[in-house]
Amino acid sequence: MGRSRGGLTTKIHLAADRRCRPVSRVLTAGHRHDMKGFDKVMAGIRIRRRGGGPPRTRPARVLADKAYTNRPVRASLRRRGIKAVIPERDVQVKARKAKGRKGGRPPAFDAELYKQRNTAERAVNKLKQFRGVATRYDKRDYMYLAAVDIATMKIWLRDLTRDPRDTPQRGFAPARRSN
Repeated sequence: MGRSRGGLTTKIHLAADRRCRPVSRVLTAGHRHDMKGFDKVMAGIRIRRRGGGPPRTRPARVLADKAYTNRPVRASLRRRGIKAVIPERDVQVKARKAKGRKGGRPPAFDAELYKQRNTAERAVNKLKQFRGVATRYDKRDYMYLAAVDIATMKIWLRDLTRDPRDTPQRGFAPARRSN
């Protein structure tokens, strides 16, 4: 946990799939830079393949906010062959333009694809539906991470029952209420 003027704080760094389900999550102190959790979150991604085989550990692209627009993050993604959809900070744009031709060209950015970044925000909102995660009652970081993990499991289980694509088609009948 981090300490600030407001008291003890914690940040949840997470990766989410397109259906707003947390895939990988890490806790850091609230006053720490977002870069501290990035590598751990990326290392925690394990997506099961439908046909079997080793799990996927490399997403096709990463959509992140301006907190992750720095050289180490972009270099790490480039090394792994992952496309970065991260906007530049205004300060970085000004500094690059001030250098003129020596400033280089701006990194590739797909504004239309960036609109899908809200999936991470919606995943956080799903986690905050659980009171223990939203209010941060736990005093120890490992207990809070356990609460986040339980909430993540419930999100995944709830999603399986609601989406017919993820449930077996044979023998599946939705429950009906009779009044």
